[in-house]
Amino acid sequence: MYRWTLENGDERTDPWLLVYSPVPIVVIILVYLCVAWTGPRLMKHREPVDLKGVLLLYNFAMVCLSGYMFQKFVVLSRLSNYSLLCQPVDYSNSPLAMKMANVCWWFFFSKVIELSDTVFFILRKKNNQLTFLHIFHHTTMIVNCWAGVKYVPGGQSFFIGLLNSFVHMIMYSYYGLAGLGPHMQKFLWWKRYLTTLQLVQFVVVTTHTTYNLFTECNFPDFMNVVVFGYCSTLIVLFSNFYYKNYLSEKEKRK
Repeated sequence: MYRWTLENGDERTDPWLLVYSPVPIVVIILVYLCVAWTGPRLMKHREPVDLKGVLLLYNFAMVCLSGYMFQKFVVLSRLSNYSLLCQPVDYSNSPLAMKMANVCWWFFFSKVIELSDTVFFILRKKNNQLTFLHIFHHTTMIVNCWAGVKYVPGGQSFFIGLLNSFVHMIMYSYYGLAGLGPHMQKFLWWKRYLTTLQLVQFVVVTTHTTYNLFTECNFPDFMNVVVFGYCSTLIVLFSNFYYKNYLSEKEKRK
């Protein structure tokens, strides 16, 4: 199974950082889980770390990276005449195909960078943010995006990167404003709509993938099945988060 994993990837992306073998990704995830478990315990008797400057720089950088990826996904898909309904992967070495594979790699690598979110929560003692949804989403996104750049860097998978990059531009803009301090709370009334946007994203991707499962399209069905199952799980988890944080609180106030 391990040999199959190594030998059946896209030869164009195999030489790129963290792509060829799943071992580095497994190690990163295990280290991440250890940090998520031990971090709050180590910080228990310590003062929260002031990271205002670091967070401002980090969130601004993530907005820029997400914007860069979104722009690349839009431009490259249009130049390549991508179909939104069915788009096989172009495994050639043409400039457009290689550029699309490259932005898929950046999308994957951005998920590795985003593990920093958890570290910042721990250092600031925002342990209420370390929910099952948060940890699950961060770890599983890395695996799915690694599989995407390893086996299908382009084609139909561009649609996920395009939507997610757009959502993350808005999300990290929110985080950046929130990191400026409590005085910004009055300007962050749209947090609820950010969660709604995330849910809409997963519903759209699930619908898009379902269509591909029932049509003749030269894109691997196993990837469509993985995406369908994963996004369905996120719809359930994010819906539960939305209910607990918005609908349930509203009912209590009544």
